[in-house]
Order: sequence, then C-alpha cells, then structure tokens
Amino acid sequence: MSDENGTSDSPAASRDTPADQAASVSAGAGAGAGAGPGAGAGAGVGTGPRPEPLRFFGTTWVDHDPGYQGYAARRIAVAVGSLVAVTVSCLVLRFAYQGIAIADLGGFVTLLIVVMFAVCSALAFRHTWDAFAKRPDPDRQASLRGLLAIGFVGSLLAYFFRTLTEAPGEKLHREEYDTARQQHQRRNSRRTGNPSKKRRRT
Repeated sequence: MSDENGTSDSPAASRDTPADQAASVSAGAGAGAGAGPGAGAGAGVGTGPRPEPLRFFGTTWVDHDPGYQGYAARRIAVAVGSLVAVTVSCLVLRFAYQGIAIADLGGFVTLLIVVMFAVCSALAFRHTWDAFAKRPDPDRQASLRGLLAIGFVGSLLAYFFRTLTEAPGEKLHREEYDTARQQHQRRNSRRTGNPSKKRRRT
C-alpha cells in the first residue's frame, strides 16, 4: 500500500490496469462501428438495395430459404391453398347456378350469366398471369377491379399454375433486384475509385 495515495504497488495490480484499458478500448471501438453510416467498416452491412417482399413468400424467394417456413414449403402451401379456394369457389358458383335455374329466369339469361363468368374468369387469369412478368398499370388495374372480382376463379387458377414453377412474381422481382444491385455496385465503384491509384498519388 502506498503511503501517498493509498493505492497498491503490487505487480498484480499493475497488470490489471492495461487489461482494463484494452477492454474499454475494444468496447468503444465496437460501439463506434455501429454508430452510424460513416462509423467504420461495419456500417456498410445492410446498405444498398433490399429485395421487395412477395405476397405469401416475403423475401424467401431471394435465396430459396429452406425449412418448414421457407420457400419450398410456402410454394406448396400456396399451391394447395389456391387449389382448395378454386374448388370451393366452383361449388359456390354451382349453387348459384342451381338457384338461377330454380328461379326460372329463362335460358337466355342463364346462358348470359354463365358466359359472363367464363369471360371474366378468362380475362382475370390472363391479367394476373401477365402481372407476374410485368408490373401492371395502376390506372388499368383500378379500372379492371370489378372484372377481377367477378372472375376471381381465374386469378386463383393463375396463382396455382404459377406456383408449380416459381413463386408468383419471383422472376420479375429477381430481375429488378439484380438490376438495382448492379447499379448500386457501379455507383460505389465510381465513388471509391481505384485505391491503388490513390496511394500512388499520396
């Protein structure tokens, strides 16, 4: 024990002080790495474009995540769910057709209703199928809202057949995501330049 300040002059105490300082420095460096965008190399993680989530799939389409909540499981669930929804919808439409037949509205009216549902379902199928490969026009989408509601069976069938090959809309989203990543990498390369040239100049 020192007579002046009451601190210990033993070798063990002198060895503890550098260790404590090193621990505090490393802790401060770790905190500074995540402090902000320009706070070190760790700040670069998570920057750049992010994949857009798909309905029912989230972002599992990017790397085809495995597991019971992964990409393949969701494709199976969406395929089975859409097929069950189509089956139930057809049963409901059959009951509606039987109600029209019981009401005895006439053969022409019955035929007109059947043709209307068939045409709307075909148009809804085509519109939904095309939307998987190309983003639809918002104005046209709003104008077709009633048609898509009547032909909902066609939209469900489009989902079912698309899930047999990929997540609905996966190809479009992957192309857009890859393009955004390439553009982001080119912008970063222009900003950073060639580090070897910078060293030569300095």
